[in-house]
Amino acid sequence: MIVLVLLGSLALLIGPRLMGRRGLGGEPAHGTLLITSLSPKPDADGEQFVTISGVMNGPTVNEHPVYARLAVDVNAWPSMGDLMPVVYSTKNPDNWRFAPPEQGQQPQRFDPTRLY
Repeated sequence: MIVLVLLGSLALLIGPRLMGRRGLGGEPAHGTLLITSLSPKPDADGEQFVTISGVMNGPTVNEHPVYARLAVDVNAWPSMGDLMPVVYSTKNPDNWRFAPPEQGQQPQRFDPTRLY
């Protein structure tokens, strides 16, 4: 009985390391998200939840609709029409997040006159 408990404990400790870390799943891909709708900016400071919907483009997706509720700093609140860099899972593009900002990077505005 004690051996069974020890083996179970060992499996619980070692199992997650053998399975790999759970993150985006698979190789992450870089793309862009065109924000088409979002919740209004709150009258508060710090991080607040924003509900965002938009379309994502990347190496494995084309005009893929996405929806998420994320915590965003009020001072960096996105706007409708922003073209934001994102990182997403190639196995499940609905699993995405904003890409880490590069030095001095600002969100781009979508310009419909510059279509391809």
